Parts: sequence; structure tokens; C-alpha cells
Amino acid sequence: MGGATLDDLFESHARDDGTPCFKTPAYVYDLDGISASAAEFIAGFGAVSHLVAYALKASTSGPIVRALSDVGCGATVVSGGELSVALASGIPAEKIVFNGVAKQDWEIDLAIGTGTRGILGLHVESVEEVERVRARARALGRRARVGIRVNPDIEADTHQKVATGHDEAKFGVPVEDLALAWEEISTAPELDLVGLSCHIGSQLTQTTEMLRSVELLLGMAREREVSGGRLEYLDFGGGFGIDYGGMREPPPPPAAFAAAIARRVADSAFADRLVVVEPGRCLVAPHGVLCASVVLAKRTRAAVVPRRWLVLDTGMNDLVRPAMYGAHHRVEPMRAAPPGPGEGLPFRVVGPVCESSDDFGEHRFTEPLPSRVLLRDAGAYGFTMASEYNGRPLPTEIFLSKGVVSAARRPRLVEGWVDEQIRM
Repeated sequence: MGGATLDDLFESHARDDGTPCFKTPAYVYDLDGISASAAEFIAGFGAVSHLVAYALKASTSGPIVRALSDVGCGATVVSGGELSVALASGIPAEKIVFNGVAKQDWEIDLAIGTGTRGILGLHVESVEEVERVRARARALGRRARVGIRVNPDIEADTHQKVATGHDEAKFGVPVEDLALAWEEISTAPELDLVGLSCHIGSQLTQTTEMLRSVELLLGMAREREVSGGRLEYLDFGGGFGIDYGGMREPPPPPAAFAAAIARRVADSAFADRLVVVEPGRCLVAPHGVLCASVVLAKRTRAAVVPRRWLVLDTGMNDLVRPAMYGAHHRVEPMRAAPPGPGEGLPFRVVGPVCESSDDFGEHRFTEPLPSRVLLRDAGAYGFTMASEYNGRPLPTEIFLSKGVVSAARRPRLVEGWVDEQIRM
């Protein structure tokens, strides 16, 4: 997406009064690209039995979830809300796994009570959670299909705030407690132990990191099955990275991760089991952009060291990743300008929010400056993490299929936000 076609989206769709149908800030997604990425990822597993369980936390938007369901994806959810979206979008209960360290009773009930036998796997993340799930299964008069999410104590080479498999992370059952959790589940008449899971972190850039966790999980599964029981599936988590631009060593394509996992499992004693993975970012991030208008260009200290800011109508309220993680997103003119001399001038691209961290980094632009820009690779952890901070409406979402708008979600007006604040 980009160039004249994307720019025209905000100019040519006019209402009867001539005002644009879509305004910035707006997320725009290519549903065909998302479907193609998922199909390639699925194909990477070859003949190995597998389930690509899309991580809804990357984006819960209905058109995206339905597009992924249509190509055969299941779902990974971390809340009852996400579980409800997955089910309503056509994903069968038997293709859904549920992670999370603080599942409430109603969420456990929904996972156990959905369909004829509940979801594929409700992953407990502590020994203490086993009794909570057991109590809810007993109250419902149903058996709960339970998996154990293990904390493998692996320091993944990724940002500290998205590393989830080290020993100080809140996620998963510690390795030293695995035997106890296994025994408690296996001996509970209300529970069926069906899976073993781990997830070491997000934005992994090498297959070697993923294969370390694969080896560990295979080893733990072998060791535990000796004591009794047989697992239906092994869930190796997600975290498959993408190139946000400027990386010295871009990560391999998602299908390469899939093929590496499949080869290792095929050579193991678990070749006949279901392999589950939980991709999110790699399926949707490259196929979404955040479109913004340039409010003004600010220049100061021209006689000393020039300072230049390109001020946008979008900010950390719409895309919080740069403020939260120091994440990088390429910022480019929406309509490509004719090539000019040199590399252009550096501008600090910032948003309207009253926070110093509302900053998208330094990017170069040539004169004349663009009236609109786009932030690349914003299809994941964008709208789903957006807020109305500073009294700013949520951004619009626009979904394209075969190059035309197939669905859109418009934000409520500022007046609606104001009314909600003052009517209490």
C-alpha cells in the first residue's frame, strides 16, 4: 500500500456535501496481503500436523480475524473478550488456545463451556491456577481441556518489555514446578491434560532462538510422558519477527520459522502430535499502515544548530509502540515526490499528545514537504492498543480487499467523548 492509490483514498471518497469520507488519522489494512502471508506460513509446515493459532492481541478487528479464519487459522486469545471475537468471527472452539496469568471465573467458564467439549486448550500459567480451573469445571459439570504453559527460563534476544520466557517474567509455570502441575492436573477427575506450551518473547529475529525453546519443550514433554499421560499437542508460541526497516540482519520470512519447527518435530518422538504456533505480528503488521496529516513543520535555532519537527495529527494515542518500546516505524510521504537533490533534511516526527515520548523518531524529507504521511508496518499492536488519551478520538480503520474498501470503522466524534465525561 502507498503512493497515489492510498492518497486518493482520502481525497476521492466524498459525501454529498463534498467532505472526504475518510479523514486522518486512519489505519488502512490490505486483507489480501494478510491472507497471503497466513497461507505462506501455513504451507511452511508441510506434512506435519499443525495449527496456526493467530494471536488476536495483535489485532482484534473483525475483518482481519475473519480473513485469517477463512484461510484456516485458529486463534490464540488472552481474554474472554478476545475469545468471544474469535468465536463470532467463525473460528471453531477446537482451534482456540487461551493464555493469560489472571483468567477470571467467567473467562474460564466461557472457555470450558463453549462447544461440545470447550476450546482446544486452556493454558494454566501457575500451579495455583490449576485448582481455580478445576473448581470451575466442577461447578459447570464439565471436563476442562488443560495445557501447561511452561516458563523455560530462556533470555530471548529481544526488547526487555516483550521478553516473556526468562525466570523473572510473570508468565508460565517455572520448570521446577512442572512436575507438580502435571501431577495435579493428571489426577484431577475434572481435568484432561492435553498440551504443553511455551513462549519466549516477541520480535524474534533468528530461527535458532525459536529452536532452543522447541528443543526444551520436546525434552520436557518426553520426560513428563514417562510418568504417565499422552499429550495431544505441543504449542511453541509465537514471536516471529519482521523487518521494521534499518535492521542489519532482517529476520527470515515467517515460513522459514514454520519449516524449521516442522523439521525438528518431524525428527522427534512427537512427529505424530499436533504442532501449535501463535503468530500475530508477522501476519498482519506488514499489511497495515497508519495514515496521518502534517499539521505543521516547526523550525528553531536556525542560526545555531537547526532543529526541525514535522508535527502530525497522529501520536502515541494511536500508535503507542515507539513510546512504550522505543520501536521504529518508517515514516514516508503518502504520495511519493519526484526525486530531489541529496537525501533531504532531517525532521523529528512528533504527534499532538502532551508527552515528550510522543515521538516517532528522526526521518528525512525533501522539499516541498508532504501534506500526508504514512507509518509503515503498523498493522499489529496499533489500533488494538490505541486510546483516547488527551481527549483525542480513536483513529479510523479502513479495510481493503482487491484494492477497494470492503469495511471501515469510524471513531466517535469528540462530542461523544465529552458527553461521556460530563454526564456522570
